[in-house]
Amino acid sequence: MIRHRPAGLGHPYRLEPDQRVPIQPVAGEPIELRASVPLGSPAPRIEVAIDGRPVAVELERLEPQAAGSAGDGHLATAAAGSARRPRDAWVGRLARLPAGASIAYRFWADSVGSERGPRATRTFECTVASWGESGGSIELGAPDRLVPGSVEWLVAAGRPVRTRFALRLEPGSHVVGFGERFDALDQVGRRLDAVVFEQYKNQGSRTYLPMPFAIVIEPSGRSWGFHVRTNRRSWYDVGATAPDRLGIEVALGGLDEGSGESAPIVDVAVYTGSPAEILAAFLGETGDPIAPPTWVFRPWLSSNEWNTEARVRSEIERSLAEGIPVGVLVIEAWSDETTFVAFRDANAGIHPDGAPHRLADFTFPADGAWPDPAGLVRWLHERDVRLVLWQIPLLKGRPVPSGQARADIETAIARGYVVRDGGGRPYRNRGFWFPNALLPDWTNPAARAWWLEKRRYLVDELGIDGFKTDGGEHAWGDDLRYAAGTRGDAGNNRYPVDYATAYHELMRSSGRAPVTFSRAGFTGSAAVSLHWAGDENSTWEAYRASITAGLTAGASGVFFWGWDLAGFSGEVPSAELYLRAAAMAAFCPIMQLHSEFNRHRLPSRDRTPWNIAARTGDDRVLPVYRALGRLRERLVSYLVEQAARSATTGRPLMRALCFDWPSDQRIWEFPYEYLLGEDLLVAPVVEPGRVVWPVYLPAGGWVDAWTAEPIAGGQVVERDVPIDIIPVYRRADVVLPGDPFTDSRPG
Repeated sequence: MIRHRPAGLGHPYRLEPDQRVPIQPVAGEPIELRASVPLGSPAPRIEVAIDGRPVAVELERLEPQAAGSAGDGHLATAAAGSARRPRDAWVGRLARLPAGASIAYRFWADSVGSERGPRATRTFECTVASWGESGGSIELGAPDRLVPGSVEWLVAAGRPVRTRFALRLEPGSHVVGFGERFDALDQVGRRLDAVVFEQYKNQGSRTYLPMPFAIVIEPSGRSWGFHVRTNRRSWYDVGATAPDRLGIEVALGGLDEGSGESAPIVDVAVYTGSPAEILAAFLGETGDPIAPPTWVFRPWLSSNEWNTEARVRSEIERSLAEGIPVGVLVIEAWSDETTFVAFRDANAGIHPDGAPHRLADFTFPADGAWPDPAGLVRWLHERDVRLVLWQIPLLKGRPVPSGQARADIETAIARGYVVRDGGGRPYRNRGFWFPNALLPDWTNPAARAWWLEKRRYLVDELGIDGFKTDGGEHAWGDDLRYAAGTRGDAGNNRYPVDYATAYHELMRSSGRAPVTFSRAGFTGSAAVSLHWAGDENSTWEAYRASITAGLTAGASGVFFWGWDLAGFSGEVPSAELYLRAAAMAAFCPIMQLHSEFNRHRLPSRDRTPWNIAARTGDDRVLPVYRALGRLRERLVSYLVEQAARSATTGRPLMRALCFDWPSDQRIWEFPYEYLLGEDLLVAPVVEPGRVVWPVYLPAGGWVDAWTAEPIAGGQVVERDVPIDIIPVYRRADVVLPGDPFTDSRPG
C-alpha cells in the first residue's frame, strides 16, 4: 500500500517519511513530496502537474535519518505513525515555485508487494502561498510597540494562513513566561513556540504547558507584557535574530465559516505595570487561580509500582514508622487500565450502554490486588492521609478491548462522544503512549457528563480526595474536529485545560474541593490547579531544569506547582542529589516524591528515602529527609496563608526574584533563587560537591532562617551548606507562624 499523508501525523516537531514538506508550500522555498511503501517493494512513481501542465519528477529513496527531525524522547518511535511493518520512504523534489502556482500530484506503482491496498493514491492538490503586506489586521493593545513594516501575511489561494510581526524589544531586556519552560528563566536569545506536547524527559524548549504570554522587564525595571489571544500554535523569536525585536508568528484558521469577517484579526493584549500587576491582569482575563485546600501543602508520596492494597499500606506504615510525615498518597496503578474506572481485579456486570457503575456493582476478590478499596480509603483518612487517583483521558484501543471497555467504546462512538478526525471518523491517538486510543470530546456536554458520571462513585462513595489528571497531550493534527465546531488547530491546545476543568466540575458537584494534579495545560490552566513538571531523569541537569520549570510556570500564573523530587526515572539519584532536591522540594508549593514503573525488578528504584538509603548506603538520607518532612509540616500554615494571598494578588507563590526587584540586574546571575511567598528567599544548591554556596540577597534586611543571623541585602554571601542545609532567608521584619525552623535539623 502506498501511503502519503500531506500533513503527516500532526506531530509538531517531526517530519514524517510520507508527508508533504512543508505542508503549506511557500513561494521560493523547496518542496518535498514524500511517500512510503512496504519494505522491499518496487519503487513507486509520481505524477505531478503544475498549473495543469505535467512535469517530470523522479523519486529518490529517503534515508531514514533524513525522514524526520526532532526525534528524541519516547514519542520519537511514533515516527512512522502506527505502521506495524518497516517501510521504505521515497521523495520527489520540486524546484522553488512562484506564488499562486497550483500543484496536483499522485503516487502510483505497478506492484506494492503482498499488502492489500490501493496501487495508487488519490490526487492531492495545494497552492503555493506567499508572504505579503496584506491579508488581515493586527489589533495590538499598544500600537507604538509594533515594529513598522514588520507585519506580513502568508496567503494561499486568497486565504491568510499565518501572520508574523515584531514588537520593539529594548536591548538588555529580560523576558519571562511563555508557560512552563525548562530551558531558561530568561528567554532572550531563544526561539520557541507555544504548542502542547509530551516530550518524555529532556524537554529542552518543548513543554507540556505553553502559553502565548510573557512579561518583558527592561533594564530600567519598567515592565510590560503581552498575550496573543489565540489557542492556535504560535512561534517566538525573542531577540535571537535581532536584539531589538521580539518576533511573533501566529497560525491562522483562514476565514471562519459564517463569521462574516472579510479578513482575520490577530488580537494581542498588552499590559503595563509591575510584573505582578501584568500577571494579575492576564489572569483576570484568562482565569484566576484558586487556593487549594490545606492538605495539598503536606508531603506527597507516590510510586508507579505500588499496585496493590498491601503494598500501599506497607509503604504508608513504613513512612509513619520512620517518623516521616505523609499527607497525600497518589496511586497511579490502581485501575484495570482499560476503563480507568474500575479497580484492578474487581468484578462487575457489563453495562452495554456504558452507563455508570456504583460501588455496590463491584465485588473485590479477597485475593485480588485491591480487596477492600473503601476500607483502604478509611484507613488512609484515619491516618490523615488524602488519596489522589490517576486518570488518563482516553478509551484504549490496544490490546483489542473487551468487556466493559468495549461497551464504552461502542457507546462513545455511537453517541458522538469522541473527538473526530478530518474525515469524520473517530480520531485514534497518533502518539506513542496509548496508541490507537479514542479521546473523549470535552466540548460535548453529554460526553463530559457521561465520562464524569462513570467516576462519580469514586468521589461520592469511596471518598477519594482528588485526581491526577495525567496526559492531555494526545490530540495531534489540525484536521481534528470537536463537537463545539472547533478544528484541531484551535482545539488541541485547549484539550488539557478542558480535561482538568471537567474533573473540577465532578468534584464541585459532589461538594468537594476541586483538586486535580495535571501535567499538561495552556492558557486558562491557572484556574485548574494543581500541576507538576512531568517526566524527568534523576540528574543534576534535570533538577536545575525543574526549578526553571517551576519559576516560569509561576510567572505564567500556574502557582500551585510541584515536581517529582530528584527525578522519577532511570537509576536512583545519588544521596547528595536526592537530599539537595528534597530540600528544594520542601520549599516549593507541592513537595512530592514519585517513581517510574520498573517492572518490579530488583534492586528497587523507588524514590522513598528508605530505599535511597538502602541503595546508596548513605546513613544521612533517612535523618535528613525526616527533618525536611517535619519542617515541611511546620511550613503548612505559612503556605496556606501565602497561597491565599497569591490567589488574590496575582503574585506567584514560588516566584522569580524579578517580580520583586525588577530593576536589579544582579538577580539574573542567580536564576535558581526564588521567593516562597512574601517572606522567604530560597537559594537551592544545584551543583554536586559544594560545601559553600553563593547567595545573592537583594535589597532589604534579611535573617538567616537557620541561625537567626541578620544580614544586610544588596550583597552576595557565601553560605556553608552541609547536606542538611538549604540556604533560606526570611525578611527581617517578619515572624513566621509557628517558627518552623526550630529543631529542624536532624539529630
